[in-house]
Amino acid sequence: MTVLPITLIGDPVLRTPAAPVTDFDAELHKLVADLTETLADRRGAGLAAPQLGVGLRVFALAPQLSDGKFDHLVNPVLEFPDEEVQDGPEGCLSIPGIYLDTVRRQNVVAKGYTRHGDPIQLVGAGMLARCVQHETDHLDGVLFIDRQSPERRERLLTTIREAAWSDGMPAPEVRLSPH
Repeated sequence: MTVLPITLIGDPVLRTPAAPVTDFDAELHKLVADLTETLADRRGAGLAAPQLGVGLRVFALAPQLSDGKFDHLVNPVLEFPDEEVQDGPEGCLSIPGIYLDTVRRQNVVAKGYTRHGDPIQLVGAGMLARCVQHETDHLDGVLFIDRQSPERRERLLTTIREAAWSDGMPAPEVRLSPH
């Protein structure tokens, strides 16, 4: 396991839809371990493979979100059992220091696989549902800033361009989530 650097907004890998995992092999096991270790080191809630520069459909979640029952998902597919929404603060390790209220679905059913290729289903609400949606957006090349109003998004993009960590990166593009 290795703690790896987080890919920051502006890197094309964050805007490229990730490829499905087809090989449940030692390389995938290492990726899940690296995601888990890096997430724990950064004390985040979730971390997707593109945030480590890897274009595969895998993410890790902080185990406390699911009472230790769930810490990663491979090839997730989301379903929403109802129309209920939540609006609350959200941040992203790839956009350091930015937190904004973001509308998400309140409840989610996520189906996918473990790193061993075993089918898994996660039913979540509240923060767990928010995290699963946020990380799945990463796998689709979508960032939480894309879910903001146009006015708020423009102010945010200006703030990002002026951030010390941005190092003169080009203006990030905006995308719509398929979820």
